[in-house]
Amino acid sequence: MRKRNTGSFWRMEAGTERLLLVPAEALSPKPLRPRTAFRLALGVLHAGMWATLVANRIVLKRTARRVRPTRRPKLSVIVPARNEEAHLPRLLASLWAQDYPDFEVVVYDDGSSDATPNLLAQDPDPRLVRLRGEGPPPGWVGKCHALYRATRHATGEAFLFLDADVELRHPGALRALAERFAALPAPAILTGFPYYGDSGGLLLVPLVVDSMLIGLPWALVPTVPVRNLAALNGQVWMIRAADYYAHEPHLRHRDEVLEDVEIGRTMKAEGVPPYLAALHRDLSVRMYASTAEAWRGFSKNAYLLFGGTPGRFAATWAFYNASFVVSPLVSPWAMASVVGLKLVADTSAGLSPLLALGAWPSYAAGSAVALASARAFRRGTVTWKGRNVHASHLRGDGLSR
Repeated sequence: MRKRNTGSFWRMEAGTERLLLVPAEALSPKPLRPRTAFRLALGVLHAGMWATLVANRIVLKRTARRVRPTRRPKLSVIVPARNEEAHLPRLLASLWAQDYPDFEVVVYDDGSSDATPNLLAQDPDPRLVRLRGEGPPPGWVGKCHALYRATRHATGEAFLFLDADVELRHPGALRALAERFAALPAPAILTGFPYYGDSGGLLLVPLVVDSMLIGLPWALVPTVPVRNLAALNGQVWMIRAADYYAHEPHLRHRDEVLEDVEIGRTMKAEGVPPYLAALHRDLSVRMYASTAEAWRGFSKNAYLLFGGTPGRFAATWAFYNASFVVSPLVSPWAMASVVGLKLVADTSAGLSPLLALGAWPSYAAGSAVALASARAFRRGTVTWKGRNVHASHLRGDGLSR
């Protein structure tokens, strides 16, 4: 029995009949100290990231399934190219070595000023469809316009969109992609991550994989009716031609700098969800030649990835830093968690496990490049391949090149 007594409680002492006067605050739950609350929040956050990563590993096993169709549909491999003389020879050589029986390669030269037009003109393969433009019209981003125009000339039953710096790693790669795509429930989009180990700038480039595997629960993409719970990697994605023409994603997102995530979200909302696959055994990409070039490339994307507006950028940047940059400095278990997350994500894409030893510098560099990107967008100084990235194009968000 307890009796109220002016802010205190009477409590019977065990084994006796004496009543003790106990202050009320002694029986009230103690509030969490700020440091304890911070650690608890970080624990929940890191547990969520680990749960997402483990679930995505299961997704990758499911999307590794292949189905050999009774008839091989004609494929159109569609490639945008602007000043790609260093990359196109590798891509085209790897395509002509494929054992897939029926495909064409549609390359749209987007006003290149290097040797790209000559390389295309000198390639004798009859499966190559050469197109050329002199830059996008008003209201279009160059890549979206190039791909949209290329699809007007494509004749395949399915489209495989590849960046010009991608390379197929073995003669059966195109067949493997088609068989993975055939195994998905229709309608669908196949996307994923290629092998990034041949690229320079490995301090930053693997963050592409990390963002896909830690930042988005892919198991929920096809089933949960939330538009923003989707994405795709613009470096590689495959869709049936009929589904593409029914929705015209490049036309609809013609002014997006980072059209890939927006296309993934729109197509998911309209019943054509993207599925993530580990494609590093079939494809590789050389995004950048050096860390300096990677810094410039990520600078045109990172502000958009972090929200694309000052308020959303500030909130996302603070969240990112608390998760990956600040917490490892104040907590050994958080440092171990960050290293472990990067280890599992990177090795899922075939990258060296040694890269995980640089987990903290990599995430810190990601924070710094995001801040530099925000400054560049605010000043209107973002350029890529000789073209300005205008402030009117700030609705996209993604991290692919």
